[in-house]
Amino acid sequence: MISDNGDGGANLIGGSGLRGLADRIAALGGQFAFESPVGAGTVVRAELPLR
Repeated sequence: MISDNGDGGANLIGGSGLRGLADRIAALGGQFAFESPVGAGTVVRAELPLR
């Protein structure tokens, strides 16, 4: 889990950052989630399988 105390409002549309990260995690069989309410920062979670 990674979090910040920024302005929030991040989304998967309109950029390659979070979308690219989500795609790379999915390609490895992992799960990706994030929360980014406006005015409350962003939290990114990634789970990757161990083989």
